[in-house]
Amino acid sequence: MKKKTLFLILLSSCMAASVAGAQSLPREEICFNFGWKFHLGSSAAAKNIALDDSHWRDIDLPHDFQIEMPWDKAAHGSRGFKQMGEAWYRKTFEAKPEWKGRRILLNFEGIMYVGDVYFNEKLVGKTDYGYLGFEADITKLVSYEETNVVAVYCSTQKDENSRWYTGGGLYRDVQLVLKDSISVARNGVFITTPKITDGNAEVSVQVEVEGLRGKRQSVSIEAKIFAPDGTLVGQSSVAAPIKTKKQTEEVLLPAVNVASPQLWSCETPRLYTAEITLTSNGKAIDKLTEQFGIRTLEFSKDFGFKLNGKKVFLKGVANHHDLGAVGVAAHERAIERYLKRLKEFGYNHVRTSHNPYSKSFLRLADKHGVLITDELFDKWSQQHTGGRVPFTDLWYRAVPEWVKRDRNHPSVILWSLGNELQIVEAWTGFPTGDWGVTGYRILDALLKRYDPTRLTTVAMFPARANAMTKEDPEFNVKIIPPELATITDVASFNYRYLSYRDYLKHAPHMIIYQSEATSNELLAPYFGMDRERMVGLAYWGAMEYWGESGGYPRKGWAYSFFNHALEPFPQAYLIKTAFSNEPLVHIGVADDKSETRELNDIVVGKIPISSHWNRQEGKSYDVYTYTNAEEVELLVNGKSIGVKKNDTTDITKRNIILWEKVPYSAGAVTAIARNAGKEAARHTLETTGKAVALRMEVENPAGWRADGLDLQYVKVYAVDKKGRTTPATSGEVTFEVSGAARLIAVDNGDHSSDELFAGNKRTLHNGFAMAILRSSKTAGTAKIKATAAGLKSAEKTLTTR
Repeated sequence: MKKKTLFLILLSSCMAASVAGAQSLPREEICFNFGWKFHLGSSAAAKNIALDDSHWRDIDLPHDFQIEMPWDKAAHGSRGFKQMGEAWYRKTFEAKPEWKGRRILLNFEGIMYVGDVYFNEKLVGKTDYGYLGFEADITKLVSYEETNVVAVYCSTQKDENSRWYTGGGLYRDVQLVLKDSISVARNGVFITTPKITDGNAEVSVQVEVEGLRGKRQSVSIEAKIFAPDGTLVGQSSVAAPIKTKKQTEEVLLPAVNVASPQLWSCETPRLYTAEITLTSNGKAIDKLTEQFGIRTLEFSKDFGFKLNGKKVFLKGVANHHDLGAVGVAAHERAIERYLKRLKEFGYNHVRTSHNPYSKSFLRLADKHGVLITDELFDKWSQQHTGGRVPFTDLWYRAVPEWVKRDRNHPSVILWSLGNELQIVEAWTGFPTGDWGVTGYRILDALLKRYDPTRLTTVAMFPARANAMTKEDPEFNVKIIPPELATITDVASFNYRYLSYRDYLKHAPHMIIYQSEATSNELLAPYFGMDRERMVGLAYWGAMEYWGESGGYPRKGWAYSFFNHALEPFPQAYLIKTAFSNEPLVHIGVADDKSETRELNDIVVGKIPISSHWNRQEGKSYDVYTYTNAEEVELLVNGKSIGVKKNDTTDITKRNIILWEKVPYSAGAVTAIARNAGKEAARHTLETTGKAVALRMEVENPAGWRADGLDLQYVKVYAVDKKGRTTPATSGEVTFEVSGAARLIAVDNGDHSSDELFAGNKRTLHNGFAMAILRSSKTAGTAKIKATAAGLKSAEKTLTTR
C-alpha cells in the first residue's frame, strides 16, 4: 500500500488534480491549466468581474500567444520576426465551502515576459522576470457566494528587452494551492547527501515552515525516505520551534542513513523520494513529496569534473528555451523528446541559456540522466532582465526563488549567474568598476545562503582582460583571461578554446568549462580541449531555435545539428562519432557552399549538407563521411572510389573524411568503415523513386496519457513504392483528427517557412511533415489521417490511457 500511495503523491500536480479533489489531503495542488479565456491585445476592462468574455478564445495552458502571431519581415530578427505584444487571460471558478479556514494561493510557474495577476479585481501578484514563478495569497479575497475571477495581463515588452525569442503568455503551469496556515513554505524543502560511501548515504533534510509566529502551537516535522522502487528505507522527525519571531523557520531534521545507496548517474538516474509531513495535535496539517538523487559532485583543475568519483566530460548543448512548433509552451512531452534525442546522440549535458528553464525540464533531466548547468540571467541590467524594473530591484528576489526551486534536482551540477556581461560596465549590475567581480561576489553570497553544496560560475564574452575584444590590435598578444573568470568557482568561457592554455599561465587555479562552442567548427572545440583536465563543453544552438536570425526568411538560429522539429542534419552524426562509443559512419552530400556570419566576435555558420542520393545527373558533388573508425571506403553503385584514413592528428579534420567531386550516378553510394581491416559500420544512400504514398510514424504509441496535457508527435514522410523517403517531394499535407485528442500544431522542420503552426495543413519539406496532438481528459481512441494530392493517404488509430 505504501508504494501505491507514494505513486499517487508523485504525480505532477496537473495530472493529480482529480485525485486531490477526491481526497481530504492536508495540501491540495489543483491543476489550473484548463478552461481559460484569451484575448490578444490590451483591454482596460479585462480585470473587471462583470466583463463579458464569452467572445474571447477558449484555451488551455501552457500557451505561447506569440508563436501564433504572423511572421513579420519588418519585425526584429532577434525576436524571431514576431511583433511584440500584450494579452489577457481570464479564468473563473467556484470556491467550495470546505476550503474555508485554509490558505488559498495561486501559483504561477512563469508569465512571459512580464505579468500582473488580478483576483476579483485586486492586484495580487506580478512578475518582472517571467522565467521565474511566484505565488499570490488570495485567501481573504475568495468569494464563497459569487463566481471568482482570475485575470492575468502579460507583455513581451520591447524588442530591446531580449536578444532572442521569448514567447508570450501563460506558458507554464498554474496551480490553485490549498493548505493549512502552518505549512511548508514555498520551495521549503532542502535535501542534501553530505556523506556517501558504498555501504551508506547520509541524507540531510531541512524543512522551512511558515505560519508559526505568534501561535505557540506544537508541530512535529517528519521525513520518510523511499527508495526508487517505493520501499521505505529511513525516516526522521523533529519538533518545530514553538516560539519564533521569524516569518519562516528553517528546521534541520536528524540525518537519515540509507544503506547500500543506489547512486544517481547519467547511465542509472535512480531517484529517491522524501515524504514530508507536518503534524499537530495528532493530525497531519501538511504533506508533500520531493524527489532527489544520491550522488557526489567534484570539480578540480586537475580532473575537471567527477560524478560519483568517476571522471565525466560534459558533452552538451546551450540553447534557448523554445520547443519548436509549440513555441515556449512548456509541454512535458515536448521537453522529453528533446532530452531523449540528445541522449540518443551521445549528449549528457544542457546549459539553460540564459534563464531558468521550466520545473518539468529539470524533473525530466533527473529522470533521463542529463547534467544541467542552471543559468539565471543574461546580462545584469534592466534592459536584459525584463525591462520593467532596475536590475538592482530584481536580483535579490530572483536568486532565492531560483535556487530554492531547483536545488533538490540531482541533474543540476552547477549554478550560472549570468552570461557575457563582463565587457560593458552597464551590464555588470553594480557600479563597482571591476568588470563584474563585486557583482558576482554579491550574488554568489546570496546563492550560497540557500545552497552551499554546488559551485557557481558566469559565462564570459569571448574577450580578454580589461574587456579587450578582437578589434584591439593586442588581442592576440595579451592573451589574459577576463578578471571575472579568475574569481568564479568555475571559469566558463564562451568559445576561444585555443586560448585556454595561455589563460592558465596567468591563472593556473582555474577550472575550465567551455560554456559555448561554435557549431561551425564541428568537433574542433571538443578535440581542442584538454578533456582529462577540463569540465566539458556546450555547443551553442545545437538545436534550431527561434530568434537571433541571420536574416529573413530564416526565423531563428539555423547553424545547428538538429532542425526545430528535432530531425538530425548529417552533422549531428559527426558529433555522435565523438560523443558515443558506438562504431559509426554517416554520409552527407554538400548541397551548397558554406554560409558564415559574425556574432559576438565569433564566426558562425555551416555547410548545407543533406543525406540523400537524388542528385543531378552529370554533376559531381563533395561527399563527407563522418566516422570514428580508422578508415572508410566509399563506393558508388558498387565501384570503389577509394579508401581514406581518419586523420586523428588534426582537430579540424578528425572524424571527417572529404571526398571531393564525386561524380553522381543514380543508384547507391555506400560508406564502409573499418578498424584493423574489419568492417565496423556501414551507411548507404539510395536513389529513390517517385513518391506514391505517405508513411506515418507515431513517436509514443503506447504511453499517451489521457490527462488533457500529454502530446503525441505524429511524423509523416512521402515515400516511394519501396517505402523510402523521397526528399524532393513537396505538396501540401492535410491532417484530420477525431476522437480523444485535438490537433494543436503542424510542422515540417523548415526554419525559413512563412507558414504558421496553427491549422491542419502543412507543406512537405524534404518529404517530411508532422502533426502535434494533445490528448483529452477522457481515455479513448483518437484517429489521425494524413492526405496529400497524388499520394496514398496514411492513417492510424491511437489510444490514450
